Amino acid sequence: MECIVINGQNPLRGKISINGAKNAAVAILPVAIAAGDVCIIDNVPQIEDVACMVEAMESMGVICAEMTKHTLYIDARNMTSQTLSERLAQNLRASYYFMGAMLGRFKRAEVPLPGGCDLGARPIDYHLKGFTALGATCTTEHGTVKLHAEKLTGANIYLDCPSVGATINIMMAAVFAEGKTLIENAAKEPHVVDAASFLNKLGAKIHGAGTATIRITGVPALGGGEYTVLPDPIEAGTYMIAAAITAGDVTVENIIPKHLETVSAKLRETGCIIEEGEDWLNVKGIESLRPCEIKTAYYPGFPTDLQPQIAALLSVANGISHVTENVFEQRFRYVGELKRLGAHIKMAGRTAVITGPRLLTGAQVSATDLRAGAALVIAGLNAKGQTVITNVEHLDRGYEDLEGRLRSLGADITRCSQLPSASQ
Repeated sequence: MECIVINGQNPLRGKISINGAKNAAVAILPVAIAAGDVCIIDNVPQIEDVACMVEAMESMGVICAEMTKHTLYIDARNMTSQTLSERLAQNLRASYYFMGAMLGRFKRAEVPLPGGCDLGARPIDYHLKGFTALGATCTTEHGTVKLHAEKLTGANIYLDCPSVGATINIMMAAVFAEGKTLIENAAKEPHVVDAASFLNKLGAKIHGAGTATIRITGVPALGGGEYTVLPDPIEAGTYMIAAAITAGDVTVENIIPKHLETVSAKLRETGCIIEEGEDWLNVKGIESLRPCEIKTAYYPGFPTDLQPQIAALLSVANGISHVTENVFEQRFRYVGELKRLGAHIKMAGRTAVITGPRLLTGAQVSATDLRAGAALVIAGLNAKGQTVITNVEHLDRGYEDLEGRLRSLGADITRCSQLPSASQ
């Protein structure tokens, strides 16, 4: 059983350059399918979700080649299939992006319902509502969504909630629709802007990405091009919180500070000192952290993908903190594992009441999903003694060489092929 072993209480110090954003990369790679030409994508993180996306594309006849460690060559000119296998879809939430990409370009797609982390109900109804509005026929048979359209026609589409996936998926299909499409109550997340920017570079006509209203004028086809994935605000935020919980001094580089404004604001509330540059943030932690209130929200609110990590931090803060989850109802599955490390957390509906400070102590814990795993790593960095984290494959989905990069900052962390004998 592969695991991560942490000997805690080592302050993190140094600089770390942030990789390309996971959530942007898994949307941008399907855009290359929509392009139907040669695309070169730079700043692609080496994570399992990207590897799964590449495998899925290759299974449908797309040529993918690694030019450098973080640069992919993609040739979708002779794509042979518009059907994705269930095996490749079940481990990847972002597999639904193939729907919009293939519906736009080929006017057909067959994609199994997506897998990914179990964070509660995450239906794709909004995606299908948008495709239907554009003129597609959408049916679900034996767990596979089948899309078909004689042609796509622009439409006014209102999203009942600002879903990132639905916004990007509808945008990819609408690029090829005749006439104009209006997406209202659209998601504003940075990776929505990134996908729109790439599409525009390939010849699309998209205006308003990053606002609640996106306007798209259809084009007959896209061309090839090169693009650089934006830096990952969730990876950056994870390292910022890790610096804070260890009373460390860490500079995260190659970032867009504006994308981390809510994270910086909350860390300042806890007493951390944050300095900001054009493309970097420095976090200096303190020994006695203050409590604070967290409410997750769609961008530009506090990101749900950093909620477990900051909950770990607040477990050692002096006083009572409240963390309210407004996006995914099962985001709190990590709470039981944090409590094994000594955290004092009580649940009240969708709010975690966290009382500190608590002395965290090492134990064997299990990552229930990607961000839960990151929270356990952060807690382990603070805990006295040895923490052993299992189910680390979740972490590999979204963090490139997490243990190696933390070691470069001074953490005592290793990956083992089996459980240490003392923990068996």
